[in-house]
Amino acid sequence: MSFNGRLTSLAHGGGCGCKIAPGLLSEILKSSPARIIPEALLAGMENNEDAAVYRINDSQAIVATTDFFMPIVDDPFEFGRIAATNAISDVYAMGAQPLFALALLGMPINVMPLEMIQKITQGGESVCAQANIPIAGGHSIDTVEPIYGLVVIGLVDPAHIKRNNSAVVGDSIILGKPLGVGVLSAALKSGNLPQAGYEKMIRYTTQLNTPGIELSKIGGVHALTDVTGFGLAGHLLELCRGANLKAVIHMPLVPVIEEAVELVKQNVFTGASTRNWAGYSNEVSLEDQIQSWQQNLLTDPQTSGGLLVSCAPSAEREVMSVFERCGFDSAKKIGTFEVGNGLRVQS
Repeated sequence: MSFNGRLTSLAHGGGCGCKIAPGLLSEILKSSPARIIPEALLAGMENNEDAAVYRINDSQAIVATTDFFMPIVDDPFEFGRIAATNAISDVYAMGAQPLFALALLGMPINVMPLEMIQKITQGGESVCAQANIPIAGGHSIDTVEPIYGLVVIGLVDPAHIKRNNSAVVGDSIILGKPLGVGVLSAALKSGNLPQAGYEKMIRYTTQLNTPGIELSKIGGVHALTDVTGFGLAGHLLELCRGANLKAVIHMPLVPVIEEAVELVKQNVFTGASTRNWAGYSNEVSLEDQIQSWQQNLLTDPQTSGGLLVSCAPSAEREVMSVFERCGFDSAKKIGTFEVGNGLRVQS
């Protein structure tokens, strides 16, 4: 295999757009045998939680997650940063404090220069240092496509765990980061991403979702998750299914990266966006005024996307204050939970 120096040229997909489509994943998991679920396992596979949670005593629970993917950018250091940020975010989405990480590394050893691989791991290490956690070990293999990510272990008080199945009727829905990372990544891979769009892509994908720790301690916050490969619509539907409620969001309120809007209007989007829509379109109701480019943003796979919060209206101000204090200036209320099922998108 020849290498032109662009990391993205070595991968058929990138970032969280590599995820198996939601419909296909459901079919795969249907064949899994019935499992014994110990009482101490507070969160697991039953509702697509962001991480597993295992209680070790009345005030402590271990949080464990893993995430890895193929390059979403060509800069190896930035790829390492993005992959590490994305993995750690699942721990924050459970309201936990990360403790340490294990690295997962798969590289085409005979194709990529050693220095490039070193920069990927250095990028991951830099984010772990930012999160004040060590990389304590890991595993590496020789692969056809480059893959990097982390296993992340955290700690949380069981009383502060925020699940993705506990939204309440009347709750406000708040999104912490703007959408559009998948669109930007598609433009980058085709060589059509403006510099301003690239800078925003790096900014948002390397912004750790640290507000999750504070948000978990707010009594009025009922449910919490993060938006990744299944897009805003997909992860919001997980909240809906878990609580047996309907989400109603207003498209003009949804924060979106400006450069992504310009690109998606030119029909730039990922194949994962199409697969996502095919997997859950039967649960989504779009008002007639919603255009195809807006649909593609709702299904756009987010790599290291924002936190998605379900909170009582009385807690809105406190939630927004946490986001603002942590530098999440795009956080916005986008809708509410109502009686019913599925997702309704209003214009």
